[in-house]
Amino acid sequence: MPELPEVENARQVVEKALARTIVDIDDGDEYECRPHRPGEIRDALVGGRLTEAHRRGKAMWCETETADGSAGPTLGIHLGMGGRVIVTAPEGEDSSDYGGGNARIGVRAKDKPEWTRFSMTFDDGGQLRLFDKRRLGRVRLEPDIDALGPDAAEITRDEFRSMISASRAPLKARLLDQNAIAGIGNLLADEVLWQTSLSPSRRSNSLSVDDVDELRRVLRKCTRFAIRKGGVHTGEIIPFRNADSHCPRCGAPMKRGTVGGRTTWWCSAEQS
Repeated sequence: MPELPEVENARQVVEKALARTIVDIDDGDEYECRPHRPGEIRDALVGGRLTEAHRRGKAMWCETETADGSAGPTLGIHLGMGGRVIVTAPEGEDSSDYGGGNARIGVRAKDKPEWTRFSMTFDDGGQLRLFDKRRLGRVRLEPDIDALGPDAAEITRDEFRSMISASRAPLKARLLDQNAIAGIGNLLADEVLWQTSLSPSRRSNSLSVDDVDELRRVLRKCTRFAIRKGGVHTGEIIPFRNADSHCPRCGAPMKRGTVGGRTTWWCSAEQS
C-alpha cells in the first residue's frame, strides 16, 4: 500500500496537470470509478480544469473549476496497492512525460494499455493517466476525507502529543490508525520505531513527553527523507526486514511478529 511519501510524490506529479483544459476523460472502468456510472466523471469535468492538488495522509484529491470559471466538483484519486499517476507533457515538448507516482518515472515497456484504468486528456495533447495493474485504486467525485486524522508530515507537537498519550494501544497500532494520524503505513512505522529504539508493542500512553517529541521529530525526518528519495522502501531498516537479518546498528537479530494486525520487524536488543 502506498504510504504518505509515495502519495506526496504522486501529488507533485498531478500538479503538472493543473490549469490545463480537459477535453476528454475515459472513466469506463466501473470498478475503479465506482460508484459512478461510465461517463459521469467525464460529464462533470470536461471543459473545466484541475486547479489545485491536495493530500492528507494517503488521500489525494484535486479541486476543479468549470469552463465558466466557477468551482467544480472535487476529484479524488487513490493509488490503491500499486497504482501510479502519469502526466504527459503537451505535444511538441521535448519531455515525453512528467513522471509517475510511487517513484517510478514514465511508462515502462512492460506496462500494458489495459492497465490504464482512468485517463484525462487535455487540449494541449497531454494526458493524466492512472496506471493500476492490480485494479485496487479508486477515482471518484467528492471523496470523503473528514474521518482522517492530521497529516503525519504536518501534525503539530500538541496534536501529536494528544494522539499518542490518549491511547493504550500498542505504539505501532496507534501510528497506523489513520483516524488518529494520517499517512503512516507499515514500513514507515517500522522505520520510525527502529530509529527511535522504541518497542512497537509498548503502550502508547506509557511514553514520556520527551519520548513523544522525539518520535515526532524522527517521523518528520523519515517522511522528508522518503519523499526526497522516492518512497518508504528507501528507509535504513527496510532491507533488514527479513529472516536471518541483523540490526545494522547493533548486530542483534531482527525479530518478526504481528502488532496491530500487521507484520512487524524490530531489533531484538534495542527495541525490547
